[in-house]
Amino acid sequence: MAGVGTQNGWSKLLESNPGHSQWYVDRFRSLARDGADLDGEARLVDAMLPRTARVLDAGCGPGRVGAALAAAGHDVVGVDLDPVLIDAARQDHPGPRWLVGDLAELDLPAQGITDGFDAIVSAGNVMTFLAPDTRQEVLRRMRLHLRDGGRIVVGFGTDRGYPVTDFLADMHAADLVEDLLLATWDLRPYRDDSDFLVAVLRPA
Repeated sequence: MAGVGTQNGWSKLLESNPGHSQWYVDRFRSLARDGADLDGEARLVDAMLPRTARVLDAGCGPGRVGAALAAAGHDVVGVDLDPVLIDAARQDHPGPRWLVGDLAELDLPAQGITDGFDAIVSAGNVMTFLAPDTRQEVLRRMRLHLRDGGRIVVGFGTDRGYPVTDFLADMHAADLVEDLLLATWDLRPYRDDSDFLVAVLRPA
């Protein structure tokens, strides 16, 4: 659900299973109809922000996180590689601006979106789907889209082929530092044996 590359995991998944995007959309529509709590990531990001902040949902998928942040009053832009997911976001969550795009080539000013963001959120294991040789570049481009004082929030499973030590090295290479490392979106502390990482980052 994010940047392209020779080994992009989402693109490889779609090559082997072209119907996966629609399955993914249908799954979250079903969860929403059943009343599942799908807003945990958005609650954490919302708590970090003033009202009417600008938020970039990087690897937004069908718009679940960005839509919840828009409902909380924020100005949201979502970007995802997969046009099927973006179409679903536009259908299900009008209001935010949903764009098809490669996070490894993220350049929103070139598309007329010149204001930076108070927060950038990348949930849903987006970072683990990226081609490994694009991860530093994606983090660097996120940093370039921040306003002064802005922060990036990234969450992914630690058993999905992207070791936390590698992520931290990529983070530093992208001129970012961690403000906070958590093990869950509901603020449980990160430990070396945690199976999930939520990292709140800021420019160095």
